[in-house]
Amino acid sequence: MKKTGLESLKIATHPATLREIALERLRDAIIAGLFEPGQRLVERTLCDQLGVSRSVIREVIRHLDAEGLVEMLPKQGPIVARLDWDHARQIYDIRAALESAAVADCARSVDAATKTRLRNVLNDLDRTSRKNDPTTILDVTTEFYEIIFKTGGHDIAWEIVRRLNSRISRLRVMTLSTGDRIVAGPARIREIFAAIERNDPEAAAKACRDHIEEARNIAESILKKTEPRPEGVVGR
Repeated sequence: MKKTGLESLKIATHPATLREIALERLRDAIIAGLFEPGQRLVERTLCDQLGVSRSVIREVIRHLDAEGLVEMLPKQGPIVARLDWDHARQIYDIRAALESAAVADCARSVDAATKTRLRNVLNDLDRTSRKNDPTTILDVTTEFYEIIFKTGGHDIAWEIVRRLNSRISRLRVMTLSTGDRIVAGPARIREIFAAIERNDPEAAAKACRDHIEEARNIAESILKKTEPRPEGVVGR
């Protein structure tokens, strides 16, 4: 049998398993806020909602626990992880350090073809922003940053960001739901791209830091209002 043409037998993409589909659905639901922070995740209820077995649900919950979207409480079981300012602050600090370095190096090395790719992604972001669809906005934003990190040669940093991506996305949805952030956020990202397009690493890094600082301030305002007050402290 000739070897020629056998390459076509290779399966390029694998069908998603039931566990992968359930994981994606529950992850998206938590990120979108369909489950409240601190809400118990009852296996039987999730089985009915997702139409899968308990063994699948348990695998999904273990995965989401590793992503930081679920907490396992002794004698209570899994709950949706609570958002708190201390953890959010650390995530924004990590983002500021990694993203500003990545956009600067991207601006130094980006070629014409990559500029076109980034411009096309931003056009998609503008369209999804007008539809007020947070889930699609998250997907397009992730694609934008992946191109930047990999163009700048920051592959390991991108791995770190990907591990934090579920928590980053959850914070993004929270900030996008306030005021004009769903318009201001994409506008800030366009400022980053404009600096990359003219190969200006310093301006790109500054635009990135400004973008993250703006989101950070919104998150701080929201999360500090929802944090429980220490005993004996009376609100003003």
